Amino acid sequence: MSSIHTCVDARRLAQKRLPWLVFDYIDGAAGEGFGERLNRERLRAIRLQPRVLNNVEHRSVSVDVFGDTARLPFGISPMGMCNLSSPHADKWLAQLAARHAIPVGVSTAASTSLEDMIRMAEGHAWFQLYFSGNEESSNALIKRADDAGYKTLVMTVDVPEVGRRPRELRRGFKMPFKMGPSQLVDFALHPRWSINTLRYGKPELANFGGQFGAFERTASRAGADWSLLAKIRDSWQGNLVVKGVLSVPDALKMKSMGIDAVQVSSHGGRQLDSGPPAIDCLARIRDAIGPEYPLFFDSGLRSGEDIVKAYATGASYVFMARPLLFAMAAEGRAGLDQLSDVLSQETSIALAQLGVCSITDVVRDMLVE
Repeated sequence: MSSIHTCVDARRLAQKRLPWLVFDYIDGAAGEGFGERLNRERLRAIRLQPRVLNNVEHRSVSVDVFGDTARLPFGISPMGMCNLSSPHADKWLAQLAARHAIPVGVSTAASTSLEDMIRMAEGHAWFQLYFSGNEESSNALIKRADDAGYKTLVMTVDVPEVGRRPRELRRGFKMPFKMGPSQLVDFALHPRWSINTLRYGKPELANFGGQFGAFERTASRAGADWSLLAKIRDSWQGNLVVKGVLSVPDALKMKSMGIDAVQVSSHGGRQLDSGPPAIDCLARIRDAIGPEYPLFFDSGLRSGEDIVKAYATGASYVFMARPLLFAMAAEGRAGLDQLSDVLSQETSIALAQLGVCSITDVVRDMLVE
């Protein structure tokens, strides 16, 4: 019997089963968490306009993304160290991507190598690179992604400095783990997670070591600038997505540079507690950039209705993150499948209520002003 009927269920079960240190790392946000809550509250406050008698018997949540037909209305955002949620999390995410032909973002800080991820995803993987001023390191990883067959590169630009996330700081979260008395007690009180971690090995940063050096998640990336982005655009022959954009001028400049898509995102509220709600930025950027330019979206999505609201606001495609980790922490691969089905069903039901048969038919007029 399914135990996950909403994203709230997944988070509640994950909170019981994950060590406090790991849960607060995944669930945490910048500052007091106001920006993260505002993302969700602003989405929740948006109203949808139902319509009736439109024969919506046959509905589709499929979306064309860079020439592929994604059979779920959402992709998987790049997330570092997914295997903290469950030892096989990366593999399950890649398999979900392969099964539904949706993109899975492979983080620079992934627990599984970028080569293994694109193989398990059967090609439905995008490589995400933290945008830093270190050209030598960036170029080496970009070349490696190209050699592995990646067709889409995602540049994350909203981490010039890692946001202060007090919940993980209070727990003493570091990678690799620094063991002390509080961590030992924490792991002892969560035996299911601890036994699995001992059995399969602690998560590592799989894309580093050897010639690729070490990865420091708190390192400054403040040296990145527009000229470096231009160099990468000139050298990368595939699709180039820039993730972490909340500004109209920034989005317009990226469009003029030939960036293939902009991903409107506040990093889930993990960077700037006082930042604007990402969904409001999506509306402003869509109005400024025109109807055809690809705009992707993440931050605050917690239901199929939220997904529909994002499409109505102007998203070309959306991405989920934390709820998927919670689902796997709660119920493993079955939890991931349960939540994916829930989100797809919720989206489809919302389409029926709005009187349309396809997610691509959702427009701004369906929002109640």
